[in-house]
Amino acid sequence: MVAILDYKSGNIRSVKNALDRLGYDSIITNCESDIERATHIILPGVGDAYNVMNYLIKSNLYSVIKSISSPVLGICIGMQILCASSQEGNVQCLNLFDIPVKKLESSQKLPHMGWNRVYDLRSPLFNGVNEGEWFYFVHSYAPILSQNSIATTNYGVEFSAALNKQNFYGTQFHPEKSGDVGLKVLSNFLIM
Repeated sequence: MVAILDYKSGNIRSVKNALDRLGYDSIITNCESDIERATHIILPGVGDAYNVMNYLIKSNLYSVIKSISSPVLGICIGMQILCASSQEGNVQCLNLFDIPVKKLESSQKLPHMGWNRVYDLRSPLFNGVNEGEWFYFVHSYAPILSQNSIATTNYGVEFSAALNKQNFYGTQFHPEKSGDVGLKVLSNFLIM
């Protein structure tokens, strides 16, 4: 069973629908026992770092997430909260990736909303995905490039499109909104 973490952030239904299309049983939950039983955990995206972190701390999910040994995929804000800190609300995050999330210093319009190419694919998360594939993004903040970067994107400035450290993965793009190639990324995650 896949647990989709409910931390009062948006986009949960889109993730659930994508998992249904792939044929996986999933549950939307914020219950510690559900999370501990799950084979895979997804932290969905859409929201802001300050409010998400406040909810995680108040609900004790902060400690639960840090202790997960199953594969975890953070999507958009779900990946950003796995980082050390975020300029969005100047908040300390989970520090599972020891890098900051910064506002995009792009000459282009913010938020970065729409399709963009992803390069430098370096993970089984991208098995069967071609360099330069198009993925869907909606964000104004992103993790900086680091040793944990497993994919990059350029939107006036280069940033981490995906991260990995041990069992924790993250995508700045929304695989659940990225058509067949996004479903391929989700499918790759779910067989890890």
